[in-house]
Amino acid sequence: MGPGERPRLEEIRENLHARIAEAQREGWLGEVERLAVSLAAAEEKLAQLDAQQERRDSPLFLGIPAFGQNAARSSYVKEP
Repeated sequence: MGPGERPRLEEIRENLHARIAEAQREGWLGEVERLAVSLAAAEEKLAQLDAQQERRDSPLFLGIPAFGQNAARSSYVKEP
C-alpha cells in the first residue's frame, strides 16, 4: 500500500458513506452493517497511510548525539 493509493481510498470512503446513507433510508440493515465494516477497513488503511507518511517525515534517532550536544564552546585568551 503506497501513498499513491490515497486518492482512490478517499473516493471509496466517500462512496461508502453515500451507500450507507442510502441503505439506512431504505431500511436495509444488513447492508448497513456490511458497508460499515468496509468503511472501517478503508479508514484503517487511510490511518496506516498517514502513520507511514508520518514515519517517513520524522527524523530517526539512532542514539548518536548531535554536534550541539557534544561540542562545547570556550574562549581562552592568553594575556600578553
